Amino acid sequence: MKFIKRSYTRMVLLIILVVVEVIGIYLAFRYFYDKMGWIETIAHVFSMIIVLHLIVHSKHLSQDVIWIVLILMVPVVGTTSYLLVGADLTFTKTYKNILKETKRASQYLAQNGEIVKDFEDDAPNFRGQLRYISRSAGFPVYRNTGYEYFDCGEAGFPTMLAELRKAEKFIFLEYFIIEEGVMWNSILDILKKKVEEGVEVRVMYDDFGSITTLSASYGKQLEKMGIKCVTFNRVNPVINVIMNHRDHRKIMVIDGKVAFSGGINLADEYINEIVRFGYWKDNVFMVKGEAVWSYTVMFLTNWNALRYEDEDYLKYKAVEFDADLDWDGYVAPYGDTPLDDEIVGQNIYLNIINQANDYVYIITPYLIIDSDMSNALELASKRGVDVRIITPGIPDKKIVWQLTKSYYADLIEAGVKIYEYTPGFIHAKVFVSDDIVATTGSVNLDYRSLYLHFEIGNFLYDSSKIMDIKKDVVNILAVSHEVSYEETASGVIKKFFVSILRLVAPLL
Repeated sequence: MKFIKRSYTRMVLLIILVVVEVIGIYLAFRYFYDKMGWIETIAHVFSMIIVLHLIVHSKHLSQDVIWIVLILMVPVVGTTSYLLVGADLTFTKTYKNILKETKRASQYLAQNGEIVKDFEDDAPNFRGQLRYISRSAGFPVYRNTGYEYFDCGEAGFPTMLAELRKAEKFIFLEYFIIEEGVMWNSILDILKKKVEEGVEVRVMYDDFGSITTLSASYGKQLEKMGIKCVTFNRVNPVINVIMNHRDHRKIMVIDGKVAFSGGINLADEYINEIVRFGYWKDNVFMVKGEAVWSYTVMFLTNWNALRYEDEDYLKYKAVEFDADLDWDGYVAPYGDTPLDDEIVGQNIYLNIINQANDYVYIITPYLIIDSDMSNALELASKRGVDVRIITPGIPDKKIVWQLTKSYYADLIEAGVKIYEYTPGFIHAKVFVSDDIVATTGSVNLDYRSLYLHFEIGNFLYDSSKIMDIKKDVVNILAVSHEVSYEETASGVIKKFFVSILRLVAPLL
């Protein structure tokens, strides 16, 4: 109880300090504004420069329109907000280090030429997608030699524990949220034993993601146990662009031979040990074989950007794998970062939608999309594709849920089917299409995941395991409520409220 109070006290203190800072900035500006009229002219000129820059250079203009409108309506507030949370990140030391390490790490993600020849022949309809992931996104495509899909956190958790117990060389964990309880404590017990056995253990978690679940000193506690720890992007009370970009990835790598990812964090609600929003529907997937190398490299990239200690990543690359691993299609683990102009997660999603012929089923906890995504979904439906989107029936954030529901009407009118998961909150992030392609991972269909966060996903092509994913979606549909167009009707006041929410979507 004392721990919980300490954690929430940290969040409350942060909020108070941020509010004080905002008020201070506003009062300071008002003071100088009243004293010096020329400041108004400078503010307007500066705001127009920012707007013109966004129009010319934006890679996702339909979302940046939010900033443009805000800046033009209230130049001072809009410009200040943009500079604090929406501007270019690359001038900060933290992200300069990540950019530098990402460039260095790219040498370890070379594509096997033989596999390119194979998928060029084997994937006539989706070789463009595989080329994009391999060339533009920079993540190799591998032969799939071990992919397992678990349809909920509690189904995958025992396998995660079993594989952790087998670790002989190293364990890497990178998660948005870690919280003490049945799940994390079970993992931590294994980690401590592995440290005693000489296994190298590293843990990286996002400071904001875990701000109400872990104390500010938790990293030091792990270090005392012999577990190396990095707290990603530590929260401070000074509003700045860095604080708006979080590590939302879920990565567990064991000896370079096994990796886990999916929607779950390391907290009890993800395995339904505690109930907050009805049944928590999530997923876990396991990858074995050569493709694990991409997860290892992605982990080491962020780790060494914040705590440099690996001159050569290759010491963590496995060279021998289980003999019984069979080739079953192709797999491509991929990452996404807010530090470049490549919107990897969104582009992979769009390619799946645009190439679908029969169906595309989507699971997402949040639906806050730009015009590119909504147009692609609507066009797919209009050309006869069965497009179905599953969202939560019980929300974890009511304001975000209202924003999600605001997109229903246009999509349903175009023929897209929207379902709400009746038993509770659905946190999985899944695209599956035409029994031939699927992607799972951490990327939500919202502004933060698509544009602001560090994310991870796993693309699967022509694998028998895709049918496991489809089966899960079909089972979810069976217990979900299809939303009718009539249910999307809302009054003038609510429409106005939602319009305001869309303006502040980047902050939600």
